[in-house]
Amino acid sequence: MESPENLSVQAVNIEQDVSSTPVEVDTAVVLLGAGVTAVTHPLLYVKLLIQVGHEPLPPTVGTTMFGRRVLYLPGFFSYAQHIVEVDGKRGLFRGLSPRIVSSAISTMVRGKIKQQVQLRSKKDDQQATSLRKVFRETSHEMIIQCLSRVATHPFHVMSVRCMAQFVGKEVKYGGMFSCLIKIFKEEGVAGFYVGLIPHVLGEVLFLWCCNLLAHFINTYAVDESFGQASAVRSYTKFVMGIAVSVLTYPFMLVADVMAVNNCGLAAGLPPRYPIFKSWFHCWNHLSHKGHLFRGSSFFFRRVPMPSIKN
Repeated sequence: MESPENLSVQAVNIEQDVSSTPVEVDTAVVLLGAGVTAVTHPLLYVKLLIQVGHEPLPPTVGTTMFGRRVLYLPGFFSYAQHIVEVDGKRGLFRGLSPRIVSSAISTMVRGKIKQQVQLRSKKDDQQATSLRKVFRETSHEMIIQCLSRVATHPFHVMSVRCMAQFVGKEVKYGGMFSCLIKIFKEEGVAGFYVGLIPHVLGEVLFLWCCNLLAHFINTYAVDESFGQASAVRSYTKFVMGIAVSVLTYPFMLVADVMAVNNCGLAAGLPPRYPIFKSWFHCWNHLSHKGHLFRGSSFFFRRVPMPSIKN
């Protein structure tokens, strides 16, 4: 936790930050993004292994709040401990390098495009109605998100495949440059964009649903006479984001499964998965198995079976 002295120094330096050059600001944001990416990588690593159906630890017997005995799959901490036992602490950061590069590229692409979009949209701000403004801003966010995804998806594929090697203990994908060469030789440019369509569709659907729902709730559901109306409105979009992310999660799951399917890794080959002809085929397969939300939770992961009798 920062001391009051440090906080005051930061407040005093606000004016200095305003005069900072765009290069300095971009560098700070890139470094901050890289740090967040590194800290959260173990979470995404465990999530990816759960998504591809790798369950190396046996379930344990537990009870629900209603007293029924059920089987629970290991949570994040047990899973992470297993990875450390197999690969050591450094193993938790397998596939991190492509994600850091992806984060840096995404930050720079978003920053450049956002500047251009803001310059062109300033003239229309005063004439736009509230709903029209939401549509315009969401459209701009959608363009930024799509272009950012196209620029960074190859690194996402590399990261996912590096992490998925844990399932079969392969060493096919090593460093980032060897991944680039390996994917290009075996699959061509198309190999870098496997799973792109469901990923983009999920993000676009998330943006529109989140922004429109937040707008309608703030406009028609929150009463102006309510004393905390402004505070409620400030949290509406955040809450809607959590709710909508649950609905769009299957798109992210299908994108990650497609990224490892038929690439030579045990995580994406029979008998674990069939060879999918398209992401529709993958979606239908996961839906039939009841696995469209696999990996959406790190804790209290119940085995899909009837409760255990005493």
